[in-house]
Amino acid sequence: MSAQPDRTTGAPPGGPDIWTVPELLGPRRIDLLALIPLVAIVALVALVGTLVFLVAQADATRARAKLATDALWVEQTLRFQMSVDEDQLVRLALDAAGGTAQNLLNARARLHVTANPETLGIRWYGRDGRLVAALPESPDQGEAALAAQLLASGAITARPVYGAVEEGRVSMAQRISANGGVVVATVSLPMMLERHIPWWIAEQYGVRVTDASGTLAERARRPFDARAPRHGISFDPPLAGTTLEIMAYDAPPVFGPSALIAAIGALSVFAILALAALHRNAMRRRSAEERLHAEMAFRRAMEESLTVGMRAKDLRGRILYVNAAFCKLVGHSAADLIGRASPMPYWTPDTMEETLARQRQLAEGPAVPQAFETRFKRADGTEIEVQVYEAPLIDAAGKHHGWMGSIIDITEAKGAARRARAQDESLARTGRLVTLGEMASTLAHELNQPLAAIASYAAGGLNLFEKDEPDLAMLQKAFEKMAAQARRAGQIIRRVQDFVKKRTPQLGPLALPEVVADAMAMMAPLARENRIKLASLTEGRIPPVNADRILIEQVLVNLIRNGIEAMAEGPRTGNDLTVRLARSDLAVTLEVMDRGPGISATVSPNLFDPFTSTKSEGMGMGLNICRSIIELHHGRLSHSARPEGGTTFTVTLPLSPEGAPA
Repeated sequence: MSAQPDRTTGAPPGGPDIWTVPELLGPRRIDLLALIPLVAIVALVALVGTLVFLVAQADATRARAKLATDALWVEQTLRFQMSVDEDQLVRLALDAAGGTAQNLLNARARLHVTANPETLGIRWYGRDGRLVAALPESPDQGEAALAAQLLASGAITARPVYGAVEEGRVSMAQRISANGGVVVATVSLPMMLERHIPWWIAEQYGVRVTDASGTLAERARRPFDARAPRHGISFDPPLAGTTLEIMAYDAPPVFGPSALIAAIGALSVFAILALAALHRNAMRRRSAEERLHAEMAFRRAMEESLTVGMRAKDLRGRILYVNAAFCKLVGHSAADLIGRASPMPYWTPDTMEETLARQRQLAEGPAVPQAFETRFKRADGTEIEVQVYEAPLIDAAGKHHGWMGSIIDITEAKGAARRARAQDESLARTGRLVTLGEMASTLAHELNQPLAAIASYAAGGLNLFEKDEPDLAMLQKAFEKMAAQARRAGQIIRRVQDFVKKRTPQLGPLALPEVVADAMAMMAPLARENRIKLASLTEGRIPPVNADRILIEQVLVNLIRNGIEAMAEGPRTGNDLTVRLARSDLAVTLEVMDRGPGISATVSPNLFDPFTSTKSEGMGMGLNICRSIIELHHGRLSHSARPEGGTTFTVTLPLSPEGAPA
């Protein structure tokens, strides 16, 4: 599953031709959906361009309307102020015609001048044109000429008469009565503009009063642009031949809408190019996604077809993925397992603590593969034995995200192993029984010797008791020898009981020289019967091995007996059978060397197979049982031809921890 798909075909390396791009993607066709963004961008560009043009036109219209409105507002404000000055001048004329004292008229004039600083001064002239009073006292600035002109005309008007504007000042005159004089007020136009045009108008526009000769008065914060929009209103009356102009400081941006439209067009071209690139990239991504989908479907089919259970979990133990084999293994559906945190429904109660401890170790320990055996409880309550292999889940950035487990049901394998082990134990016990049956005569001879000695010593003891003065020392010695022979017989019986007893292997440090001595003592009667000399050879110090004494003794007895019987059937090349012990690196080598006829080339390859024997009456199970016993001890049993004639059987056993070097 680690093979990567081919970059051009999307097929696994060496895979079938069904995973090709044309068959994955199908025939090429125009994707109308891909054209929708392009059409939308073009329509958006046209709409935005039209909108910008309309907005620019609307802005220009609104700017002109606002300029005209503000100009009318300024005109009305200035006309109102001029009317205030006119009303005050008419009131003073009426008061003077009514006989009001001059000092009261002066006080009223002073109040008006104070409240309206644009009024520079007020003067009273008599019927003869001479100055009667002036407030404030200032040089004549053409007021006398205007008064003389009005007196000469003899006209009496309801509103004041204006003179010409000179140096930004204008005078207005009002006839007091038909027989009276004239009151004249002088107004400063720049000061009137300064005081009565608000700041928010002055910040946006400049205001000026002009006539045919040029500018009479002006208020502006900064210079005007010649292209700036302006609006003019006739200011006649009250001022004859004058115009009130209001103008913006800056000209409207000539390239504003055009530049915006150009920017939008450039942005649209860029968007179209980007869209084309994105479309191309999207087509590539779609092709890659389709290949990836096919590859994922192929991999998913592979995963679902596996008989090995697959389970992925994060570092907290939460299940991320399970395949069908795992669901079948535990009897739960994927929906019940995915996203579930510990404890899991398939954990057995007696292994709960062990499983939690192992999960903590996986979460806190290094990200290295691990393997262990445990038991799972299926949904129906049955328990199974499983082998679990945990491998770290590493992403493309090298970060460890969790664990991927492969779970194998080993219930049948474990049961078969237990049955095989029980069968091996049964065969070993059967072999021991067979060996014991073949050794029955020898054992009878072994037991007859101590029993005969016991009977002899007992008879001697009885004879000593019949004497009048028995020899107690001799009687004690006879009983001691009788007890020794009884112990010897008991040891022989116990050894036979241990040899044939059915029990589990008891591994522990074992001294092989002692086992060799006991096995050779057990087989000595058979060797004497066949005129064979048993010898042992120990080379150096032999450290202990980790083994079961009875099983190893069974192997030695079987090998020694096979050697004796092979030499008995002949032909033999000598009369000695040697058992040799030696140390080899981290193991102990035990060799049983006989002087028999050897093993033929046809039997040698299958010598350790069941029912293979070189003896005419042999069952062919002894060597197979011996090899099973040695392999149970993690050792090895082999054979070879002895150089001087005969056969050498070699047993290699690993050293126990106590005997291994540091």
